[in-house]
Amino acid sequence: MTGGTAPNFLLVEDDRMDITIFKRAVSKVGLASPVHVANNGRGALDRLRRRTPEERVDRPLLIVLDLNMPLMDGFEFLAELRSDPDLRDHVVFVLTTSLDPGDVQRAYGFNIAGYLTKSSSYEAFVTKVRLLSCYAGSVDLPRGSALPLPAAWDLPGALGPGA
Repeated sequence: MTGGTAPNFLLVEDDRMDITIFKRAVSKVGLASPVHVANNGRGALDRLRRRTPEERVDRPLLIVLDLNMPLMDGFEFLAELRSDPDLRDHVVFVLTTSLDPGDVQRAYGFNIAGYLTKSSSYEAFVTKVRLLSCYAGSVDLPRGSALPLPAAWDLPGALGPGA
């Protein structure tokens, strides 16, 4: 990225093992972006709304969201995020175990950038983090700007239904 700021990642995930794997994969692909963690949707919204100033997450920001979490799940988070005028433009990639076509359709209804499924293979996980790294690395924005929502993808099978 030339002249811009590397985006921050906000990983919204309740599983400690998945958090560790995500952070290791980020390190393996050489991504310099900070990874912040919220253990559920409510905690993520609090951080985005700066209710926890010691752990605030600055823009530019890319959110990586699990769907199945306690307190506030991924769908509840997406509904609240997209209804908030100050937060609705954040780029969100879903990273979940759910292969349910209904979950995929419902998530895309919230204008997510991509739907990725977790794999038991570490290398497959690294490949998905590399995809996020490619997206983050293609964005060149000044500090405080929002990441643009992707208009189209040229990555067959990587992101959307029918891709």
